[in-house]
Amino acid sequence: MKKRVTGIGGLFFKSKDPNASKEWYKKHLGFDTDAYGCTFWWKDKEGNDCSTQWSPFPEDSTYYKPSKKDFMFNYRVENLEELLKVLKEEGVTIVGDMETHEYGKFGWIMDNDGNKIELWEPIDKAFL
Repeated sequence: MKKRVTGIGGLFFKSKDPNASKEWYKKHLGFDTDAYGCTFWWKDKEGNDCSTQWSPFPEDSTYYKPSKKDFMFNYRVENLEELLKVLKEEGVTIVGDMETHEYGKFGWIMDNDGNKIELWEPIDKAFL
């Protein structure tokens, strides 16, 4: 199997007021925020356009369940379907079913500390 994780796809965290958080980061750190947070653009080793997402979620969001944590990491992967099969064989807890969207495939796992991890096989050109 190829490399499992190719980079960080995003950082998601709970916020008392996601809009206020986005405004604070825009004002003080220069984040180019929108309704979803901020997308950071970069190039991979081959020069392909890639993105990493920063997003505040409402405190009552259930997106991180079954984790009880206030944050979630999103990791970029190359072949999500194959990786999920391997992880399942290794005894890793798979959360829900894989989803496919115009901007990539998503799957979720739990790590040994109870953190829900989002795995993303991106189609970065979908954002352009």
